[in-house]
Amino acid sequence: MSLPSSLTISEASPEWLNKGDNSWQLTAAAMVGLQSVPGLVILYGSIVKKKWAVNSAFMALYAFSAVLVCWCLWGFSMAFGEEMLPFWGRPSAVALDQAQLLAPGFAGMYPAATLVFFQFVFAAITPILIAGSLLGRMNFKAWMLFVPLWLTFSYTVGAFSLWSPNGFLFKAGVMDFAGGYVIHLSSGVAGLTAAYWVGPRIGKDKERFPPNNILLTLAGAGLLWMGWTGFNGGAPYSANIDASIAILNTHLCTATSLLMWLCLDMFVFTKPSVIGAVQGMITGLVCITPAAGLVQPWAAILMGLLSGSIPWFTMMILHKRTPFLRTIDDTLAVFHTHGVAGSLGGILTGVLSEPRLNRLFFGDDPRYVSLAYAIKDGRASAGFRQVGMQLAGIAFVLAVNVVVTSVICLLIRLLVPLRLTEEKMLVGDDAIHGEDAYAVWADGETYDKSVHGLEYFAATSADCEMA
Repeated sequence: MSLPSSLTISEASPEWLNKGDNSWQLTAAAMVGLQSVPGLVILYGSIVKKKWAVNSAFMALYAFSAVLVCWCLWGFSMAFGEEMLPFWGRPSAVALDQAQLLAPGFAGMYPAATLVFFQFVFAAITPILIAGSLLGRMNFKAWMLFVPLWLTFSYTVGAFSLWSPNGFLFKAGVMDFAGGYVIHLSSGVAGLTAAYWVGPRIGKDKERFPPNNILLTLAGAGLLWMGWTGFNGGAPYSANIDASIAILNTHLCTATSLLMWLCLDMFVFTKPSVIGAVQGMITGLVCITPAAGLVQPWAAILMGLLSGSIPWFTMMILHKRTPFLRTIDDTLAVFHTHGVAGSLGGILTGVLSEPRLNRLFFGDDPRYVSLAYAIKDGRASAGFRQVGMQLAGIAFVLAVNVVVTSVICLLIRLLVPLRLTEEKMLVGDDAIHGEDAYAVWADGETYDKSVHGLEYFAATSADCEMA
């Protein structure tokens, strides 16, 4: 009996290729890519003041493009290639080598080309998240230099250390299922550090920075949320049962976090804030990322309650009471939504990850045991060791990003100013790009009072009647 044509072995469909896994991995990669383009392009372009819409959206679009070229030329091998240092891979253009791309990758039952693209979309979204801390004042030329430098000297270090089978933190047993440390903690810390060196927005923008289109902000946020299905669901490198529970946990934690943040906003500020709900959504997505396929659904709900409250407290209360943090203008509070939430998720992973799910993802390795289940099994010391490793991972990512981001910013400002001039910041998009997002009415002017509005129409009609 012959096999169906779809299962026939051929040069294009070798024996080692699992078509289902390959299809899912490419789909997951496309979903993560959509989080950036158009997801964060739309979100950034709409959540800022109207005069910054083009610049903010374009920072995201540029970063996505620049990262792809750098990733294929040298980034992928530095993050997942041969070991050069315990925390860094050897640079090479392996991602341009056809023979390597069509051969099996380091994980999964599909070609390396799939892995290169899948890992690219994760690398691309990270500097885009950093941009959220810098909106409204960074020199675009400085941003063009920052992205490839930060990818090369910071992102690849974290990715190799935590995700590569050769990385020292991976070997030590740090658990980061889908990027709570590699992506979110690093972007939160790097964003805060870069914001320190770039400096604040002008006073007028810092005091009042209303979104220019909240409905588009919700559209961008929706793409971000749904795209996280691929973000966490693709982490097992297979269309398996761990991917399924990772996806369910992702959405469960996110919904809980959004509701928790919303309740706190209503209790403290008396009004349900749409922007607050989006922040709660993001902290839920970030918090569950290091744990998505490693915890049970009840733990995902618990993580949602904590991710909707602890980052809320650090952003709304602690930030305003900490003199040093008050001096740093983190435009979209990326440090709290990604840095704090990512750290929280990493610690909770060390406390709540379930043994069977750990085996599904890491294999039968006794090192991976969370504190809660270790105490239950009479292995408390192993559980405390795991929490200690999670804290060590936080310390490493924090230190690398503070140092490397600072050095990069200091080097860039020797070539071009990090911050725009006051004159350009007063004007915004038109001064920087010669383009406006909405050529309809002036900044701060409502529709009714614009030349297109009812008040203008009524006044014009009255003038005509008098004439």
